[in-house]
Amino acid sequence: MKTAIFAAIAAASVSVPAFAQDTAPFTGPRAGVTAGYDKFQGEEGFSYGVTAGYDVALTPRVTVGPEVSFGDSTADDAAGTKASRDIAASLRAGYVLTPQVLAFGKVGYASSRFDFAAGGHDNLEAVRYGGGMEYSVTPRTYISAEYQRTEYEGGFGGRDAGVVGVGFRF
Repeated sequence: MKTAIFAAIAAASVSVPAFAQDTAPFTGPRAGVTAGYDKFQGEEGFSYGVTAGYDVALTPRVTVGPEVSFGDSTADDAAGTKASRDIAASLRAGYVLTPQVLAFGKVGYASSRFDFAAGGHDNLEAVRYGGGMEYSVTPRTYISAEYQRTEYEGGFGGRDAGVVGVGFRF
């Protein structure tokens, strides 16, 4: 499954720029930081990370592009399993609601590390999906709010996160 997700993201990254010309404010390269709420196995914690992406306008109101993120969390469950490193690659599609507001959804691949109290760790692969809103404060800066759901392989369960962010477009 991860091969199919990566292939779709790679195809979109290569072919999307030919569809439309970029128009401000929700297009081009971007990078930002995120922080927020994280919950797995019924336990809560604080998540934080960085994101980078590239958005292209398909039409004046529709954008699409790849996004990568790297994060960490303070969440741990009753057995002492701690959520740790989290890497994700997603395809994001957005719709411009107003000149300053973009609504978006995304789907992609995630790899998360979980550290065990007894020692050792495990890396789990997952499908991540979610959505949110981005507000363009200036043509080059934005703030965002987003919900993310991560469904892990092997019956491990899922993970929910609600994050806010601030970022810059280049």
